Order: sequence, then C-alpha cells, then structure tokens
Amino acid sequence: MKGSRLPLPLRFALRDLIGDLRGFSVFIACIVIGVAAIAGVGAASSSLSAGLAREGRAILGGDISLAVTSRPFTPEQRAFLERAGRVGEIALIRAMARSEAGEAALVEVKAVDAAFPLAGAVTLAPAQSLAEALGPRDGVLGVAADSTLIARLDLKVGDRLKIGSGVFDLRGELVSEPDKLAGGVAFGSRVLMSEAGLAASRLDRPGVILRRVARVALGAGDRVAEDRDVEQFATALAAAFPDAGWEMRRRDAVSPQFTRNQQRFTQLLTLVALTALVAGGAGVANAVDGFVARKRDSFAILKALGAPASRVFAIALTEVLLVAALAIAGGLALGSAFPFLLDRALGAVGLPFAPSVDLRSLAIGALCGLLVTLIFALGPLGRAYATPVARLLREETEETRTPRLFAAASLACVALLIGAILAFAADLRLAAAYAAATGTAFLLLRGVAALVVLAATRAPRFASLRLRHAIANIRRPRNLAAPLVLSIGLTQTLLVALALVEASIHAELAPRERGRTPNFFFIDVPKEQAAEFSAFLTSFSPDARIEQAPMLRGRIVAVKGARVETLKPPDDISWALDGDRGVTFSSTLPAGSTLAAGSWWRAEEDRPESPLVSLEARVAEGLGLAVGDEITVNALGRELTARVANLRRVDWRSFGINFMMVFSPAAFADAPYSQMVTAAFDGRDDGRDARLTREVAKRFPMIAALRVKDALDAVGEIADRLTTAARGAAAIAILTAALALGSAVAASQQTRLRDAVILSTLGATRGFLISAYGIEFALLGAAAGAVAVAAGSGAAAFILTTLMRMDFVFRPGPVAATMLGALVFAIALGLAGSWRALGRRPGAALRRR
Repeated sequence: MKGSRLPLPLRFALRDLIGDLRGFSVFIACIVIGVAAIAGVGAASSSLSAGLAREGRAILGGDISLAVTSRPFTPEQRAFLERAGRVGEIALIRAMARSEAGEAALVEVKAVDAAFPLAGAVTLAPAQSLAEALGPRDGVLGVAADSTLIARLDLKVGDRLKIGSGVFDLRGELVSEPDKLAGGVAFGSRVLMSEAGLAASRLDRPGVILRRVARVALGAGDRVAEDRDVEQFATALAAAFPDAGWEMRRRDAVSPQFTRNQQRFTQLLTLVALTALVAGGAGVANAVDGFVARKRDSFAILKALGAPASRVFAIALTEVLLVAALAIAGGLALGSAFPFLLDRALGAVGLPFAPSVDLRSLAIGALCGLLVTLIFALGPLGRAYATPVARLLREETEETRTPRLFAAASLACVALLIGAILAFAADLRLAAAYAAATGTAFLLLRGVAALVVLAATRAPRFASLRLRHAIANIRRPRNLAAPLVLSIGLTQTLLVALALVEASIHAELAPRERGRTPNFFFIDVPKEQAAEFSAFLTSFSPDARIEQAPMLRGRIVAVKGARVETLKPPDDISWALDGDRGVTFSSTLPAGSTLAAGSWWRAEEDRPESPLVSLEARVAEGLGLAVGDEITVNALGRELTARVANLRRVDWRSFGINFMMVFSPAAFADAPYSQMVTAAFDGRDDGRDARLTREVAKRFPMIAALRVKDALDAVGEIADRLTTAARGAAAIAILTAALALGSAVAASQQTRLRDAVILSTLGATRGFLISAYGIEFALLGAAAGAVAVAAGSGAAAFILTTLMRMDFVFRPGPVAATMLGALVFAIALGLAGSWRALGRRPGAALRRR
C-alpha cells in the first residue's frame, strides 16, 4: 500500500483484519441480530402503514365514511353526500342464523345496497356477481356467508337458512370483502345480504342496535380524489352538519384505534429488539477484550517503537469499528429483507401489506448498533490505551482500570443512545420509561455483580471443597461475575416482564367468579318481550340467574362544552371518543360497580330537564371530568347534555351488565331502546349452551345470543397473536444474551484450563470441576435473578397499569417457571463452554505460549 492515501490507523486496521476475524464471531452475531431486529420491526410496521394507506380507500369502502346507530341518515344529509360523488350505504347488525336442521349460530349481518362496493371487489365461491348472489330467485332472496358459518351449521351452497323473520338461500361462500378490516373484532360469522333481505328479516326495528354506514367516493367516474379534496370535503361536511353526531373516518385514517395500537406495539417490539442489542453488548465487550489480549504483543511493539498510546488506540478502535460496520451492514440487509419475508404471512390473515425498504428504520438500527458498539468497546480499548509497555509484555493478571476519559466517552454514548430512543419514539412516555428501566436494571446488575464479588472475597471457609472452588472463581481476577450477571439478568428481566404481562392479560379475560359470570349475553331483546324472554330462560333452567338492563348507543360529542374534535385525550382513553358506545339508564347502582366520587341520584333528583350521568372513573379522569362537570352525548340523533353526578369503578372482569355511561332514567324516558339480558347457569355445560342457542333462535328469532366463552375466545386469539410476536422478539434477546454469556465463558477458558490442569495433577476429576463450575454459575444466576424479579415486575406493572390500564397482580407461578428455565439454560450453557475447555490437551496450558 505504498503511496496509499488512507490514514495510517485505517491501513494498519485493514492489514490486520483481512483474512483474520478470529474472536469477532460473537461480536458480529450480537450486532447483526440486534440491528436486524430493530430495522426489521420498523420496516414491517412501515410496510403495514404503507399497505393501509394504499388500500385505505378499499378498506374504508370509499374516501369518507359516516356511521350512525339506530337511526337513518336524513334526506338533507343524503342529498349533501350525493352531490359530492357516488354514495353507498350498508347496515350492520348482529342476529342469529338457523339452519333447516335447527342448528343456530350468531352472525354479523351486513346488508348492502346496489352500489356496494364503491372500492375494491367482493370474491364469492362459486364465482358470481353480488347481484346474482343476493337477489331474488324463485321468490327467495339469497345470502353469502363465510366459511366458519358454513362449517358450523354444516351447510352447503343451495341450502336454506333463517335469519330473523326471513328465509334465505345460501348462494355462495364469502371468500373476501374489501372493507373487512374496518369492521373491527367480530364475534360472529359474516353474512352478506341485500337491503331487501334486511327488510325481509325484519331485524331493523325501533330500539335495536343497528349501525348504518354511508360511504362516499368523491369525484366523477373512476377518478380518485386527491387527499386535499378529501380534507376539504370533510371540513365542509362538519360545517354543514355540526350536530350530526356521526362517526366520520377518512381513507387515510381507516381506524384511529388500530393505528395507535399498531404504533404502540411496534415501538414495544422495537424496544425489546433494542434490549436484545444491549443484552449482546457483553458479547461485544468480551470480544474486544479478547482482541486486546491477542494483540498485546503488537500493541507493546508499536509503543516500544515510539508510537504514542493515542495512535495505538486509534488503530484498535478502527479495527473494532470496521468489524462493527460489517456487522451493522449484515443486520441492515436482514432487516431490509424481513418485510418481504413477512409479506405472505400477513397477506394470509387479511392485513394489507406493502413490503418496502424503510430508510428511517435502517438509520435507527445502524445508529443503535454503532452506539452499543462504542458503549461496550471503549472500556476495553481504554484499558489497552492505559497499559504500559512493560505490562503488555508480561502475563499479569492484575486488571488495569479504565481511564476516566474513556469511561466518560462511554457514558456520553449511553446518553446519545437514550436521546436517540426518545427522539425516534412514537410514545415518549413509553420510551422514557424504557430508558429509565434499562438504565436502572444495568446499574442494579452491575452493583449486584460487585456485591457478589465482595461477598465471595469475605466469605468464610466452607467445608465443601466444590463450594470453596466456586467462590474462589467468583472473586478471582477476570471473573465472570459482571458479564454473566448482566447477560442472565437482562434476559430474565425481559422474560419475567413478558410472563407477567401475558399472565395478567389472560387473567383479565378470565372470569373472576365462575358462579357470577354469565354464560350468555342476549342483545336486542324487544322491551315488550323482556318479561316473556326472562320467563323462558327460567323455564329452560330454573337455576338461571338473570339480569337485564336497557341499552342504547350514544357518542360523546362534547366535554365541558368543548367539542371532542378539539380534545387530545391520552391514548389509552381516546377509544371512548372514537365511536358509539353502549349507554343505559338505571335508578340504582349497577352490580359490579362501586362509587369512587359523588353519590347516586335520588328519585326526586331525576328530572328530564336536568339529566344526570354516572361515568367510569378511569375514563372520567382521562377526559378531565369531575363531579359537577357536563358531558354531551348524541343518542338517536339527539344531543343530550348531562351533569356528572358520580364516578364509578367497574369490575369489568365480572362480565356482568355494566356500561361506561349510566344515565338517570328520565334522560331516556320516551326513547326507543332494547333490553340486554344475561343468563348465568350453575354446573357443567353438557350440551346445555347449544340447546339454549337453538331454542332462542327458534322461539325468539329477533334476539341475538352471544356466548361469553365464544367472545372470550375471539379476544383471547388476538391476545395470543400479540404475545406470540412479543415472545419472538424476546427470543432474539435470549439468543444475543446466550451469545454474550458464551463469549464470557470462552474468554475465561485459558485461565480455567490452567487451573484444571493443576487441580487434575492434584487429583481433581472432571466431574468435580464441572460441579464446582455449576455451583459458580448457579450462585451468579441466582443473584441476577433476584434483580430480574424486581425489575421485570416493575416493568410489567408499568406496562399493565399505565399503558394497558389493567390490574397488575404478581403471579409467582409464571415468574418461578421463567426464572428456573432461564437459570437452568444459563448453567447448561456455561458448563458446555467449560466442558470444551476441560477437554483440551493440558500441555499448551502449562506453557506461556
């Protein structure tokens, strides 16, 4: 390289690294895995957002969507929409479908007009037009149903089924519908019918919970409106009908709640991936330590020939950064490929996905990889910088202290990493909590490692020779305390937090008291049939515990006089303002509720001119409401302003009838409404639930029966998918921590080999040494576990109570299983590395070189 213009440190580093990357395999693996995880999660989220944006018009069913409940759109509203473009309208309602054999199932009915779909296409099997499938044939209207209903009722194309008061032909299987994602969680199977079919079913009657959605495709012909046109129309619509009380969505915000959850979950996975990268930092430190040890003679020669310590440091740092650049490039390549590998899987579950390379995610991954490298490499490199020539040329075991300058530089990189996390965070509070928790866990684990070494130093002389040898290994120079406690502790912290969050989610979905938990919710019970229906349930099962309450739908439109469009509530409360919510009225405090503030209204306080409302306490707190404030709700197209009389804490896990908003009875004295009825039974099922479902569908065809177990299974399936993704991210952290632990054991192999040879000469067996090493790893792992339980529990409590608004309960079972599994894995990994060291020939170990 004579005449080369490359800087001297770079020339030396390239010569040294070409063809010789020994000792950097764990370094490279840890950085590759961590960077790939961060970049991959970010790119996948970006691809999903791009897919939603690209397919937003089809998913929403138009450019603008307007939804109202239990009322039609007015002629003025309909005319305004038709002047802007093509208009389509659908109606959504839950009902019971019954086959000719008498089997029944809950269905989600979607009644569509001739314009459906305004965007996208419906796929049926056998292939046919929607008009053919839903239109009359021999005097009978048709429907299309999804495969789950066909399988559940053992149907085939051509069979007949009853829905409400109507009889329909099953014309085909509903393979796909473009606006399925906008519908949210479904508890029943989808059935598609026409408007005429809805009229024939007689499901649309006063008081039922029927949701009407009008979609507008702006512009003329096939021209797609620009984003600014959609924005202008939305503004004009709000100005023309300020008191409409409808839920408006645009094609660029199909589901605000889905978008918020996606962003939050993506950030949570990114933070877990960052934890994986940080957990592998011990592997980086061990690799750099090994690199410095291998280059000891080279550094000494350079210093002896007059090279300043800064020049030697620059060469070593350049080598480390070149290896880091190689690893980061590999991680970015894997992260870029991840969305394309995920495309088919997400497409199979119906999520729109546009795989692409996300430069922002790649930049975040590269920056985090570089900073983690510097954080963990500057210490070992600083010790090489400060080591004098004489010590570099001798085999001394005394540890050189890291100079303050390098310690300060490492801390500066930590500050930069925290700043990057906060700068790129979608949820600043979550990111700040993560940074604080990770920093605290690191300090605690380092402190615990130091305390363990101190305790080993001052430990008494035990009778057990194996225990004495294990304690001697812990207190010796270049011991494994710090890297092992950090690796195991961070992994266990993550696993404990994940185990507690998952256990709490499933416990939240599980009934609190089996005897009180309803078996069924019956919705849209006509109030004139409520007594008859209750008598039927009692005759069906005399031990049935029956509760009922009136039910309407209402949308919060103003809080303390401010329209909700101007409010910015916390993310975990914004769902209360996103659409229609169930409301009821009652003269007494509902079961499962306790008063948190204020008092329940008396009969003389219940007046139509001054309605009162009781709010769920957490929602009221998030909206800034207190007793005496006013809230305005649009129900049945009429705005109702009520004064907050009290706040309630609701035990949602009782699964009884309870609502976010409970009004005084006079508020809806003359309003049409239906009843919600619950029924709880003692004893085992033994086919009772299926018989009751069939009988209700036969005798009361207008009433929809929702089995609690089916609803919990649907929600539980979503929770399982989320926890599966979190487990996958945690597995990455476990892998990097395992690599770091393995590198720490490998770094100590030479010293352990020499000890083993000497002890073997004195009569020690391999079994004795392995058992002593096992005790050493167990002691260090137990110390790390104590911190992990506290840190993981704190992290889980924060996630559950602050972000997910769930109750946190410490569950020793999952924690104990997690800790024991991680400890056994760490001991096995450490012993495997030590076994390799003990299996090497002793001759070389007794020589200096």
